[in-house]
Amino acid sequence: MNNFLGFVTKYGEQMQLFLFAGFLLAAWNIEIAAGMIMHSEKRKHALKNMPFIFTNIPGQFLLGLAFVKTIQFTGMHHFGLLYFFHVHNTLFIFILSFIMLDFGEYIYHVIMHKIKRLWMVHAVHHSDEILDASTTLREHPFENFVRLSFTLLWVFCSGTMFWALMLRQVIQTFTTVFAHLNYRLPARADRIIGWVFITPNLHQVHHHYQQPYTDSNYGDVFSIWDRLFGTFKRMPAKNLVFGVDTYMQKEDIGSFKSIFKIPFGSYRLSKTNQAKIIELIPKNIAAVKVTESYL
Repeated sequence: MNNFLGFVTKYGEQMQLFLFAGFLLAAWNIEIAAGMIMHSEKRKHALKNMPFIFTNIPGQFLLGLAFVKTIQFTGMHHFGLLYFFHVHNTLFIFILSFIMLDFGEYIYHVIMHKIKRLWMVHAVHHSDEILDASTTLREHPFENFVRLSFTLLWVFCSGTMFWALMLRQVIQTFTTVFAHLNYRLPARADRIIGWVFITPNLHQVHHHYQQPYTDSNYGDVFSIWDRLFGTFKRMPAKNLVFGVDTYMQKEDIGSFKSIFKIPFGSYRLSKTNQAKIIELIPKNIAAVKVTESYL
């Protein structure tokens, strides 16, 4: 166990990058095999989301240094809840760290939806009209900075150790890509797994283009927070339409440049003319109808 923890501590970031790239590739192949969308559409869609990898690098680098300094501080001064309650068992340290950080992700996600300017930043991710593995890359650098800053705060308050954070990030990488797949679990499997974890079926509801479904299923790894705080929702797959009702015009989401500029525009109220919106996204509806009619 100590050898494994030493390996994760030393190579955590490289391992996360390798696993993310490998699982992303595997996820795309799963979607292709399932016949969700054509290869040419998948490449076109991915190319629109890929540039966000490079815009997020500076913030990730700076906050990566902040994470190292913060964990050094909490370790040196025994600061944080884990130290306060004198948790020493390795397994308990990891479980408690994971639960606290996941709850922190839930809080962060709710805040991004409830504060107007932060919602416009988060809308970059939600405006994707086709939900697939590449959607995980579609995060504005401002949101990337905010999200990691919140995680840094939770790490500081909890006293999470470096190895536990890296191992949690590896697991989160898998679950995040899994939740964004353009694929649906069979009804029975989704009912069982969805009691504790966020499934693609549940996360697709979160990416529905209109409220109140957009403001539901905020969970990152666990769905238990949504059940506890009343934000858990389901809806029939045949009714799902991905995107945001205020950002469905080509001039808003037709290119990386236009998507990147969304947070700098004026705040838009949610539209109510559903028929007019649906006319704009026939491909999206076709993609959703391929999936199983249950959620």
